[in-house]
Amino acid sequence: MVKVIAEIGCNHKGEMEIAHEMIKIASQFCKVDVVKFQKRNPKELLNSEEYNAPHPVPENSYGKTYGEHREFLEFNLEQHKQLKEWCEEWEIEYSTSVWDMTSAKEIASLNPEMIKIPSACNLKFDMLEYLCKSYGGEIHLSFGMTSHAEENHIVEFFEDNGRAEDLIIYSCTSGYPVSFEDICLKEILRLREKFEKRVKGIGFSGHHLGIAADIAALAYGADYFERHFTLDRTWKGTDHAASLEPDGMRRLTRDLRNVSRALTYKEKEILEIEEVQRKKLKRFSCAE
Repeated sequence: MVKVIAEIGCNHKGEMEIAHEMIKIASQFCKVDVVKFQKRNPKELLNSEEYNAPHPVPENSYGKTYGEHREFLEFNLEQHKQLKEWCEEWEIEYSTSVWDMTSAKEIASLNPEMIKIPSACNLKFDMLEYLCKSYGGEIHLSFGMTSHAEENHIVEFFEDNGRAEDLIIYSCTSGYPVSFEDICLKEILRLREKFEKRVKGIGFSGHHLGIAADIAALAYGADYFERHFTLDRTWKGTDHAASLEPDGMRRLTRDLRNVSRALTYKEKEILEIEEVQRKKLKRFSCAE
């Protein structure tokens, strides 16, 4: 079964009204299954040098320093409670990526059906251990920027903690945006061969342009699809350029579900839809 996740992330520009509108559009127009936000505690996540450094792309910054930029885009726990309530009103699943222990504890307290571990944090084993022991939902985890040995260590960690049956791992290339030659779709086949029988599912988290690669990822066996979502790709911010606007997300969801229905064998040699045409069109040689 295909599951489509619209990653709103911080594309709301720090405005709850925009976040609410994005939830509504993702649900009613795009028809996705899940919207996902991000939760950070910048002073916990960043050291003082990182916090006080300028944003690497100043025109995308919402503050004088990178730390101020991150603080500006953060929603607090009460705001995340409101986001979750809005998701329930619009009949769409709420989720969040967590980047540090405080954020993990706060979001776990909301008891969403899934929590995401971004590629940047998939080796924070103290945070993973907390979620394994204190959170009962699905744990989704991306493998961007991760070596094969690290991948195996992560999966073994979940197995040792009795939570591999709740783990969904994602093939991912960490870049914004990612060129087509760097998407490396055949990594999905490698992950399936190595981990498919050890985890709950395999996903594809894309930061590329367009939607063609996602359809190929489906054909290679991915079941979970995560794409960044924005209302306007020209807005200020790092992620907008690698995001889908509403019509792109709508078409992605439609095409994934339709192609998923098509990826089957014939249930019998000649289908019922073919019987009528067979009677009308089929020609046989005349045997003597």
